[in-house]
Formats: sequence, structure tokens, C-alpha cells
Amino acid sequence: MQTLKDTTNEKMQKSFDTLLLYFSRVRTGRASVSILDDIKINYYGQPTPIKQLSNISIPEARTIVVQPWDKTTLADIEKAILGANIGITPENDGNLIRLPFQPLTEDKRKGIVRDLKKLGEDARIAIRSIRRDANDSVKKMEKDSEISEDDEVKFLKEIQDITDEWIKKIDEVEKSKEKEIMEV
Repeated sequence: MQTLKDTTNEKMQKSFDTLLLYFSRVRTGRASVSILDDIKINYYGQPTPIKQLSNISIPEARTIVVQPWDKTTLADIEKAILGANIGITPENDGNLIRLPFQPLTEDKRKGIVRDLKKLGEDARIAIRSIRRDANDSVKKMEKDSEISEDDEVKFLKEIQDITDEWIKKIDEVEKSKEKEIMEV
């Protein structure tokens, strides 16, 4: 039974980690190199992440500078950033690429918060789905006489407690990210 609780907790942890990954990629008006994590270019026939081909820095709060080690990749990197549709227009000066982050308008901030809430709700749905699967397993064990009714009630409560804990963590990280975005 402990393994069922551990497995349930691990699955919920993965759902939460996925949410944190999505939140880290959300534009907040400040420069963040994680926005480039999924962007790859074709480098000698291999899809290669930009961060493996260049030095990426944040010299100012609203600017990312991408300086490739191989200048021949500059055009490909610029094209990949444009194609990624991240809402930033790269500025190529022949040696490096600047990614200027424009200040977010109030409407844009509210739109981002709406998207965050949807991501948070998707994570809560995933957590509840994991809970449902665990509850079904416990009920099946009781039906098959592997555990008693008292144990079933106890395990269902423990699974609910684990679920409540993860839902609370999602709520906290969502509120924190919303506050960060709405900050001017």
C-alpha cells in the first residue's frame, strides 16, 4: 500500500514540476534565458539547442544577448527565434543577436495571467486524475479482499491529503507568478 502512495506522490510531483517548467517559460516583461530553451537550429545536420552553440547573457533587465561561437550560425539562430513565435523580434548586428523585451501593457499582463490560470487548472485536473486512479486501485483492493474496509477508508483519506497538499502548492506558485506578472 505504501508503494501506491509513493507512486501517487511521484506522479503528482511530476505534474507539479511540469507546471513549474511551463511557468518558467512565461514572459513576464523581464529577460529570462529559459525562453530560448526549446529553440533549436539545424547545425551540421543535427537539431541543436541555441544554448549549446552560443553564449547567452542578460546585460540589462529587458535584454538577452545571444553571441554564437560560430558566426556562420547567426542567421540560422535569428531565423529560429523568429520561427519560434515567442513574441520578440531579434536584432542581428552581424556579431550577436539582441532580444529586447518590451514592457508589457496592462491588457497583455491580464492575458498572460489568464493563460497562467489555465495552466494551473490543467495541473489541478492532472492531480485529481492521479487521485482518481489511486482511489480506484484502493477500492479494487478492498473489493478483492486484499485490504479491509477500515484500511480502505484510511488509505482514501491519505490519498486525499496528498492531493490537497499538491493542490495547495499549485495555488501558491500560481499566485506568486501572477503577482510577478502584474508587478509594473
